[in-house]
Amino acid sequence: MVKLSGGQIVVKVMEKEKVRKAFCVPGESYLGVIDALYEHPSIQLISTRHEGGASFMAEAYAKASGEVGVCMATRGPGAANLSIGLHTAMQDSTPLVALIGQVERPFKGREAFQEVDFSAYFSHLCKWAIEIDSADRISELLHRAFYMARSGRPGPVVVSLPHDMLEDVADYVEQPVLREQAAESSEEAVRQTLLEIRGAKRPVIIAGGGVTQTKSADLLMRLAETMSVPVATSFRRFDAFPNHHSHYAGWLGFGPDQRLVQYIKQSDLVVALGTRFSQVTTQDYTLLGEKPRVIQVDICSDSIGKVYPAMLGITADVKQFLQKALSRAVPVSDQDKKRAVKELHEAYMAFSSPPNDRSEQYVDMDGLLYDIRKSFPEDTIITSDAGNFFGWLARYYRFNRQNTYIGPTSGAMGYGLPAAIGAKAAQPERTVVSFSGDGGFMMTMQELETAVRAQLPVIAIVVNNGMYGTIRAHQEKHFPGRTIGTELSNPSFAQIAELFGCYGESVTANDGFLPALERARRSGRPSVIEVVTNPEVLSVSQRKKRQSEASQS
Repeated sequence: MVKLSGGQIVVKVMEKEKVRKAFCVPGESYLGVIDALYEHPSIQLISTRHEGGASFMAEAYAKASGEVGVCMATRGPGAANLSIGLHTAMQDSTPLVALIGQVERPFKGREAFQEVDFSAYFSHLCKWAIEIDSADRISELLHRAFYMARSGRPGPVVVSLPHDMLEDVADYVEQPVLREQAAESSEEAVRQTLLEIRGAKRPVIIAGGGVTQTKSADLLMRLAETMSVPVATSFRRFDAFPNHHSHYAGWLGFGPDQRLVQYIKQSDLVVALGTRFSQVTTQDYTLLGEKPRVIQVDICSDSIGKVYPAMLGITADVKQFLQKALSRAVPVSDQDKKRAVKELHEAYMAFSSPPNDRSEQYVDMDGLLYDIRKSFPEDTIITSDAGNFFGWLARYYRFNRQNTYIGPTSGAMGYGLPAAIGAKAAQPERTVVSFSGDGGFMMTMQELETAVRAQLPVIAIVVNNGMYGTIRAHQEKHFPGRTIGTELSNPSFAQIAELFGCYGESVTANDGFLPALERARRSGRPSVIEVVTNPEVLSVSQRKKRQSEASQS
């Protein structure tokens, strides 16, 4: 039996769990792990410029790769900084393992340097938080942490590692990698679901993260075609169903097409596939009527009936459910249903078609999306920050392939750039583009250096309107004429990009964007394209309202 240090055993487990990348800010409290990685080049250690960037990168890496993301930080302050990405992973059901250094075991309970009770601190931010006190149990408990992260409803797991424990020597006992057998729906549940869809006059399917995580868009597409039922996607799950498909009805989130919302309100059957009916998806829990008829399929039984009562709750892997349903589905030829599907898709296509508006004073966002839609390959991975700028992307960009969008349902600012870096680390051959506002971009723009050092040429598009735009919009709505605290004074993002070693360019008119994008691509470096927009146009809905008022005057 081989004797290894605690740090070496941690890395042995990581290697057995097929970890390929780990993101961190190095810390003295877990140097035993970092040193052990020196002997294992199969695991690339990517050091970041802030722990929040590390956790965002690991979370997006997990989404893009389908693997468990790994991030590491030191005790106390490092762990606190890491927490924003763990909260994102929790709300997005992303498998993530966070390894955190801890104070020496004899010092615990004395308010030692940087001491935090991580089990208490992270109890509401992760699925499980465990401290490993003995090197003899590292293999057992760390394998369990990876299992917990990916099983059931996936999510983040925190493992704290006392500094002195990592230096202890113990027998390395190889443990098997734990794998969960996907939960299967019963034959009766599938039969009843198909009967209900067939019998409903206005059925609709809402596809969520359970579809994207199991890569089941193709199966869902075939079921929708067979049963003549429209499909909507939940908040920030645009790629759960190909947007150009004839049965796609649109997305639910901030500023959806109200024709879709009204259709769902009047629907006599809602089939929810891997969605937890979040506040944003349900339009503040108003989406369904007083007595909704809901069939909810989810890997997590706790999610079923949590928001809306389910007439039929099915605890199952969405992919397994769709496979069974497809094998038993009989084509529906009801002309009213086919007409509804056609009308909803036509409404979506009209809603999502940007006008080719141009401006010479600012970059018009409608025209920008008109150009963007024809500029990127269909397999481009788009990552995004939170902010009103995203309304244009959500409305006008069509995600026609699965696993092409990565964004935080938690609404975390600063996510876009580090998420792009994490996604590019997972899929280096694909184009990866981040969208951020000026407020969110400055929260994590130091990670440009990480992208340069790791040779990950992402393209960052920064929408600069000189303010925290979402909050300004709320101020003007609720406290008109009393804006305070939302104006920003920005540096030149293009110049900052160049100082980091990136390609940078600032665009102040629509006609300059496509040439700038081509130069960024040719540079072969991480790139920043700053687009300066009209500060008076805060959202896509406000823009449409102003256009309507102008046409009527």
